[in-house]
Formats: sequence, C-alpha cells, structure tokens
Amino acid sequence: MTVEAHKETLGFQTEIKQLLDLMIHSLYSNKEIFLRELISNGSDAADKLRFEALSDEALYEGDADLKIWVNVDKDARTITVRDNGIGMSREEVVENIGTIAKSGSQNFFKALTGDDAKDSQLIGQFGVGFYSSFIVADKVTLLTRRAGLEPSHGVKWDSSGEGSYSIETVERQTHGTEVTLHLRSDEDEFLSDYRLHGVIKKYSDHITLPIIMPKVTTDDKKDETTIEEEVVNTAKALWTRSKTEITDEEYTEFYKHVAHDFEAPLAHLHSKVEGTNEYTALLFIPARAPFDLWDRTNRHGIKLYVRRVFIMDDNDKLLPPYLRFIRGIIDSNDLPLNISREMLQHNKQIDAIRSGTVKKILSTLENIANNEPDKYATLWKEFGRVLKEGIVDDTANKQRIAKLLRFSSTHDDNPTPAIALSDYVERMKEEQKKIYYITADSFAAAKNSPHMEIFRQKDIEVLLLFDQIDEWVSTHLTEFDDKPLQSITKGDLDLGDLEDSEAKKEAEKVSDSLKPLLERINTSLGEKVKEVRFTHRLTTSPACLVADEQAMDASLERLLKSAGQAIPGSKPILEINPQHPIVEAIKEEKEDTRFNDWVSILFDQALLSEGGQLDDPAAFVKRLNEMFISMGDLSSSRIITLN
Repeated sequence: MTVEAHKETLGFQTEIKQLLDLMIHSLYSNKEIFLRELISNGSDAADKLRFEALSDEALYEGDADLKIWVNVDKDARTITVRDNGIGMSREEVVENIGTIAKSGSQNFFKALTGDDAKDSQLIGQFGVGFYSSFIVADKVTLLTRRAGLEPSHGVKWDSSGEGSYSIETVERQTHGTEVTLHLRSDEDEFLSDYRLHGVIKKYSDHITLPIIMPKVTTDDKKDETTIEEEVVNTAKALWTRSKTEITDEEYTEFYKHVAHDFEAPLAHLHSKVEGTNEYTALLFIPARAPFDLWDRTNRHGIKLYVRRVFIMDDNDKLLPPYLRFIRGIIDSNDLPLNISREMLQHNKQIDAIRSGTVKKILSTLENIANNEPDKYATLWKEFGRVLKEGIVDDTANKQRIAKLLRFSSTHDDNPTPAIALSDYVERMKEEQKKIYYITADSFAAAKNSPHMEIFRQKDIEVLLLFDQIDEWVSTHLTEFDDKPLQSITKGDLDLGDLEDSEAKKEAEKVSDSLKPLLERINTSLGEKVKEVRFTHRLTTSPACLVADEQAMDASLERLLKSAGQAIPGSKPILEINPQHPIVEAIKEEKEDTRFNDWVSILFDQALLSEGGQLDDPAAFVKRLNEMFISMGDLSSSRIITLN
C-alpha cells in the first residue's frame, strides 16, 4: 500500500479479482446491462435517502427532487451516471466496492462452476452489478459524498479493474454518487445517445425516479443550439399501474431490478387489496435458488413502501422464513411513513399484510402445481426443501403447505421427489388406514432399508424421505387428509387389515417356540438394546433396529448429534426374523463365545443397514473374519471326512 496525503492505493480483495475476471468474460454477450445496474444502484441510493430523511429532513440539503442523470462525452469517450441519493462515506466506499463484506461470500465463490452461463446467473444473485462497468470500460471513476457530511468529506475512487484501486478525500459540494466509465476502444456503440435511450427504455423504464439525458435542439433560423433535460423513462411505479397495461417484459425487467438478478423470474403475482387495510403486492418467484438460500438469517427478499415511498428492505416481518426466496415489493397506503423496524414487531396492519400475502403466495404455488406441473417441478427442485420448513414455521397453513410437498416413493423408486401426498392417498389400498414413510440419510438407504421388505412384498407404497429437513417435517406433520402418517422404523409394526392373518398366526407360533433364543440374545447384548423381539416385517434380512413408538428416529438422533447437540441416546429395539437361516444357525450355537460373536455381528449389521456408525468397527471386522475362518475350517474338515 502506498499513501500520498489523503490518497491511498489499495489492492482488491482476492474474491474481487476473481469476480472482475468472471464478470468481463461471462457477461460480455449481454454487456448493455452495465447501464441497468448503475441506474438500479442510483435508484436504491435515492430510496435510502428518502427513508433516512423521514427522521432527518436536513439530509436533503435543500435538494429533495431526486433524479438520475446519464451523460455521454464523445470526445472524452465517457459515460457518466449521476444521482443525488444518499451517497457514500469513505468507509462505505471501501466496504461496498473494495471488498465483499456480505455474509456468504465464500459460499458464492464455492458455487462457481466454471460454466460461464451458469456463473453469470450467480453474479446476478450476489448483487454485484457495479462491477459490470468493467465489461465496457477500461477505467471507472467514482465521486461520492454521503448526505449529511461536510463537502470536505467527498470521496474519489478509481480503478482499471486490474487488481487495485485508488481512493482519496476530495471536496464535493453535492451529495450522491457519480460514476464515470472510460470506454474501451471497441465500445463506440455506447457513445450514441440513441443507443443509451434504447437501453434505458428496455431495462429501466419502471424506475420511479426521472432518468435524465440531455436533449440537443438546433434552431436553424437563429443558428442557435440549446441543451435541455429530457426524461427518458416513464418514471411511474410499475405496481401502481393496472395489470392489463403491463407487459411480461416490463414485469421481467422490474424483477431484475428489484432482485438484482440477471435471469427472468419463474412466476409473479400482482395483487391490490382494498378495504380497511389497503396495500399492493408485486412479488416474484425466482427461476434459480440463490447460493445463500439456506441461511435463514439472511433476509433480502421484500422491500416495504408506504404510499410509493421506500421504507426498508430485508424485513423479516413481511414474510415467514420458509418464503425467503420470494422477491418483490409491498406498498401500503395505511402505514405511517415514519414506521421503524421496532414498530413493526407488534403491528396489526403488518400482521394482516403478512397473512394476506402468504395466502396469495400459496394460491400462486397451488395454481402452478395444479396447472403447470413442469414449471412446478423446476420450482420444487430449487425451493422445495425451503418450502418444507413451512410445516414447522406456519402451523396456520400447515395443510395447504402439505399439499405442495413432493416426495420420492416406492411407487416409482425415483430419487427426484415428484409424489404429492394426495397422489399417495389416491393409490392407497382399500384396507389401508395410514400413510407409511421412512426417513434415512440418503435415497439409497431409504429404498434398500430392511424395514421396506414386508411393504415391498405386499406392494404397499412407502414415502422415501432422505432430506435432513424431512426429520422435522415428519415430526410436525402427523396426518394428511385425515390419514395418520406412520414411520415404518418406529414402534411395533401393525398393518391392520393389510395383514395376512394366517401367516401372522404361523409366525407367532414359530416365535413362541423360540422365546428362549430371545432371552439369550437379550442377555448377550445387555445395555445395547431396550428389547429383543421377533418380527414379521422382515422377509430377507435377519434383523433390523426399530425405535420405540415414543422415541426419536435413529436418523434424527444422528442428525442432532452431528450438529453438536447433546441429547440422551435412546436404546433401540432389535427385531429378529425367526425364519432367517442365520437366526436358525445362531439358535443351534451352544458355545457362548461364538454365540455372542454372532449376536454382535447381527446387531452391527442391523445398525449399518440403517446408516448408523459402529462404536468399534475394528472389533466388528475381527469377529467377521474369525467367523469366516471358522466356517472355512469346518468346510475343510467335512471334505477330509468325506475322503
């Protein structure tokens, strides 16, 4: 770093260097968006000034007529975008431009794939549009001063985008920000006023601030040339217009502005509520999940306006956490302009807006699910795991959310969740009273679990739940369409009228004759198990582990422990298949050491089959090897005898 009076030359954060290179190469085919991004930043700056000026009108400094200006200097080969919004202090310039201070930045770069098309979408999701300037410019200069600071606190920043930037303190009389792009030698097209007019109309017509460009008129008679200011955009809040007047393209460009996304949304809803509580909602479902979607504390979806005046964004009271992927605005006619985050905590109007908006969103999702299954499959792939949180977050709408859930099941053994609970209910056997499911650590573990054997044999559909969030879903969603949900890994299996009564009686007879074996196995395992019992749920496996009816599923217990939570471990129930050859062989074993080894192997195999971890893997391998050796010796002795 070199320091000259108030001027510093600093190096970009490592991630910024990566981002600049990615920005230039990935987005070059759509380079005109640099103007959209700079205008969008100016609009945000004006919104922030309006909000802060609600409590301190002096911040306007006598200039409350907020605008954005775009100027071209053909001789100097520059484009300048200027606003009289909130501006930035020196610290804010360094934080917002020199570094990526946002939480989740590392996750952003981990998400990069090397595929330019996919990575360009990530850039938009991360909201780093300022850097798009370097697509067309080989040097960018920024002048800014934060409203409320003295003119001597102006800041000048410039960079050629090659690893470093300079920053210095300068005199600046006006608040706001001015960005000047020094165009590359091959970017003559953007020196045309006509070209820039077209870009502004295409991408930024919905911006509520006037976007001003100079208009040159010539009076040939007087031989005079005058320069006037011309408003290029409509400068009317899009959401205040009738839906019939708004084109799909206008909705798309507004979404890109409000969400800082480069990709068109998957769907939108535009509603106006009138009556005792009047508000307008213009909300969008993105086409792609942002890289930081799983951070429940990162709220950057909905902007709140009051009578077209921006109040705040990132508000966690307008929508519940499970809808944090929704983007857009809500504009209230009734809230006070000076409302604060604290005042929102217990505000009945906000509660009513939230409740009504959630219902509108759920209706939109239901409509897509019912009428556009392919689109809903895309939506579910991107946001399904977050929607599942609604079963826990939003008890008032639990059953509506349950209808939107999608799962894998034994109906098609497809790892891509596509089965609705209503689909399952329609296919239930006439005698079936319950919706059966299994939770596991993976699709393969669920599909191939020993617990599935009797259900496969009887052709009873089972939902395969293998997302981590499914553990919580199954805990809180206990019934659907008046049908109880039943885990097939908990409690004593009762198939009710689906049972083969004769086969069950025969199994019970066999079990009664083997009760001494149960007692011997129970004694061998001791404190490892709560109980040992025979089962009819197994057809090909010798044993499985079952949780007690009131206990926690083994997969949920493992999940909590892996998250570092100290929970008392519950003892499993070992269920034995009395008709399995291994069980029959164990029954005949008289020598206690070998019997105990066989029982330990049986228990460990059952634990492994459900995704558990052994306390002593080496001991398991040693016992198994010794069994193989003893079986080999036995075979050799038989051969010798026969000879």
